[in-house]
Amino acid sequence: MPYMLSKRILKTDFKTALETELKQRGMSIKELAEKARVPNATIYKITSGKRDPRLSTVKKILKVLEPKEAFIAIIAARFLLDELKNAEIEINDKKFKIKEYSANTIEDCIASAILAEKEGAQGIVCAPIRSSLIERIVDIPVAIIKPKGTALKDAINNITKKIT
Repeated sequence: MPYMLSKRILKTDFKTALETELKQRGMSIKELAEKARVPNATIYKITSGKRDPRLSTVKKILKVLEPKEAFIAIIAARFLLDELKNAEIEINDKKFKIKEYSANTIEDCIASAILAEKEGAQGIVCAPIRSSLIERIVDIPVAIIKPKGTALKDAINNITKKIT
């Protein structure tokens, strides 16, 4: 079922859009209130037209009626993203979806971080040099990609071949 509440709000008003959405879903005001963790009275006042909703209330309602698929964003150069084999990873018996964002410049990283957060990322994994900047821009956890094992030694070996 396509999510229409946010589009419908722009064409009518929140009260009408919400009533239509609840009717189409066969969902009661009480059920929405419980799932959104909003008092029943608040939803009743909104649907009766006695109250305009606060932005925080609208966000809670949208999370219930238009949930975003949660994922972890990976922001990196294409060659690193190409090493990812799966769009999903399992850690401690819990599965996480992975979404790739290719970035080669600081500007690409900033744009990708903002987009990832907007699309519902639960967290971002990126290069160390970019993580401190991204942490100041988004309100979700950021972790860095740390090369392991012989990655540094291999890079030094590659550069010595180029300079000798």
